[in-house]
Amino acid sequence: MSAPVLTDRHALSLHRRRAVASPDPAFFLLEEAADEIKERLLSVNRRFTAPVLISGFPDFWAGALPDLPQSPDLPLLDLAPGSQDAVIHAMSLHWADDPVGQMVQGFRALKPDGLFLALLFGGQTLHELRACLAEAEAEISGGLSPRILPMAEIRDLGALLQRAGFALPVADSFTRKVAYRDIFHLMSDLRAMGETNALAARLRRPTSRALFLRAGEIYRQNFPAAGDRIEATFEVICLTGWTPHESQQKPLRPGSARARLADALRATEHRLP
Repeated sequence: MSAPVLTDRHALSLHRRRAVASPDPAFFLLEEAADEIKERLLSVNRRFTAPVLISGFPDFWAGALPDLPQSPDLPLLDLAPGSQDAVIHAMSLHWADDPVGQMVQGFRALKPDGLFLALLFGGQTLHELRACLAEAEAEISGGLSPRILPMAEIRDLGALLQRAGFALPVADSFTRKVAYRDIFHLMSDLRAMGETNALAARLRRPTSRALFLRAGEIYRQNFPAAGDRIEATFEVICLTGWTPHESQQKPLRPGSARARLADALRATEHRLP
């Protein structure tokens, strides 16, 4: 059974090209993601000889990580079975109709003990804008329409890693709060990111300015930031998994651990089912 169509791939491609052509593209989150990928690859302490990076912004990633060959983030990845020792899914998995299918394809492309690393927007991203648009639309038109991509929560994504067959799955995240002059400034930045509405079920007629003005009022009332601005949240989830290999650590017998890793690292623990 095929996954339901979530994304209009043609619209997504147009939005990305528009962002790249913008005189001032808003790629600050891609830059943070690139730094995160570099740090994580260094922390693995392994030299990858056959890595590949899956992306929707090839020019940006060619500049940020020039040593990594690329493959486009198509529904069917152009990767041969067992051909890679690292698959890096860079800030595009949130647009996939079938995220676990993308993970499975990454799994099949990896050699034993190969690394799968994915960074994508998570469920807290733009929660303020989502709530304000929904309230304004319900108030003005009495209904709701698809306007912001539904994004998965960290626990669910960690479970998908296990479903795809990966060993040693880890899911963690970081959040960035960004201040904007108003809701129109925020939406302009989303266009410059290539992250505007490309949902297949989106409305195909223009939205009235009155709806955005009302949403802007609600936004300013509920999510103010310093300097008479509004605050927007971007959550980036990082997923790591390995294809199984006999050299990997085996899980401890339940109850045999003497200390919790989360306590040692003073980190927030996300238990996977």
